[in-house]
Amino acid sequence: MNPELPASEWVARWAAAIPAGSVLDVACGEGRHARFLRDRGFDVVAVDRDPATIDNVKLVKADLEDGSPWPFQGQRFAGIVVTNYLHRPLFPLLHDSLAEGGVLIYETFMSGNERYGRPANPAFLLRPGELLEAFPALTPLGFEQGLVERPKKAMVQRLCGLRGGVESAKIPPHDHR
Repeated sequence: MNPELPASEWVARWAAAIPAGSVLDVACGEGRHARFLRDRGFDVVAVDRDPATIDNVKLVKADLEDGSPWPFQGQRFAGIVVTNYLHRPLFPLLHDSLAEGGVLIYETFMSGNERYGRPANPAFLLRPGELLEAFPALTPLGFEQGLVERPKKAMVQRLCGLRGGVESAKIPPHDHR
């Protein structure tokens, strides 16, 4: 993956809803979202089984799928970002690691994506509405599912969820281009 790739449009749109504090980038890969969030003033912790070196970002090397303990037990984050990654056993851990008033930004592939490429294995594709079902205690600030054309044609599901009430949420305006 090219580290110069821009942040996903979903992450870029909803990052402004994250309150000040520490943000966790889960399965960060080459770090495009860690860099994006760092450049917006967040203290970023990025976790991956082989994280890229990213200046001014705390890197945690961990295989999130091998049964090892969650490396962030007892820690709370103002924001958690997950893109293009699905490991369902992490859902409750992600919820528990989100601080009150914190924001989860999640975007990954869903059923139907097999028509457009990888991933095609149903184990790695969300069912319709699955993110809403997986995080019922979060208040959805934004939710989308279906076909996207950018950055490539794919079936995706996206959730921006708030832990707590919306009265204090910073909901960014949406550009309807």
